[in-house]
Amino acid sequence: MNRTRGAVLAGLSLSLVLSGCGSDDDGDGDSGGASSSGSSSAFPVTIEHAYGETEIPEEPQRVVSLGYTEQDAILAFGVVPVGVRYAFGPEDDVFFPWADEAAGDAEPEILDRTEVSAEQIAALEPDLIMAVTAGLTEDEYETLSGIAPVVVQPAEFPAFGTPWQDQTLITGRALGQEERAEELVAEVEAQFEEVRAAHPELEGKTLTLSGPAYEGEYPFHASSDTRTQFFLDFGMVNAPGLDDIAGDEFYGTVSQEQAGLLDADVLFWQSGSDAERAEIEGDPILGSIPAVAEERDLFIEGSDYDALQFSSVLSLPYLLESFVPKISEVVSGA
Repeated sequence: MNRTRGAVLAGLSLSLVLSGCGSDDDGDGDSGGASSSGSSSAFPVTIEHAYGETEIPEEPQRVVSLGYTEQDAILAFGVVPVGVRYAFGPEDDVFFPWADEAAGDAEPEILDRTEVSAEQIAALEPDLIMAVTAGLTEDEYETLSGIAPVVVQPAEFPAFGTPWQDQTLITGRALGQEERAEELVAEVEAQFEEVRAAHPELEGKTLTLSGPAYEGEYPFHASSDTRTQFFLDFGMVNAPGLDDIAGDEFYGTVSQEQAGLLDADVLFWQSGSDAERAEIEGDPILGSIPAVAEERDLFIEGSDYDALQFSSVLSLPYLLESFVPKISEVVSGA
């Protein structure tokens, strides 16, 4: 599994190792924990979600970030998780540049991407497990709830489809900082509005978010995916027909014969390496798509790629500043 398989990465099944959940080991008190910025008077808090509701009895002090991109939403409130799920990038560093200041010199326990041990989580002695971007099954949720309160995605959103605004508000409420959450959302939404005003040429333009071929087919992200929502939030729209193909999923694929369905005003390629870019550029089928032939395609790579995968309250301001001018150049035919 490589870095550009954002949709597939997000869909990895979580295999819980159920033995020894009641570990008596002490967690590492130096690996992080809640700050004093929360409000203890806000508790107890009850959060409704896809599997019912979770009560958080008191202000969390030891938070586990189980979602693939959960750490950003937690760090935004001055809370450093004691454990963080690895998603991609350097295996010894789960904090990306836009989150480094908030993370400080913390060194949380890094949890495996494909197999999370319930015993390992229990050893961290968490009092809250945030899993809005984890894609847990209900059985997995029930198992982890035996360790600490668990918060998953709201019922109205598919797994991995919770918009950054909702995730920020949910996380703020879980940490006793609901008012701060509303402020953060308002601040970033204002930045999106500034972009819309500064770049009217992007309004209504169609997009497709894709990547290298996967098992002989070409992937794309639906409108419900958090990465696609980045583009929608400043006025672009997903290419016609793609959401119908994806159905209830946050992504879909088209065959080589259907590659033309990927065409849009701007075709975005997620590329995590030089080899993957070369694979896309060397594919004659993709090269025949009008957006490619007419140079209306754009590669998302490096730190832009990383920021898009997170699509968080911390990474989006970075991406707005870094990537939107490049989109404008393509749309304007520069």
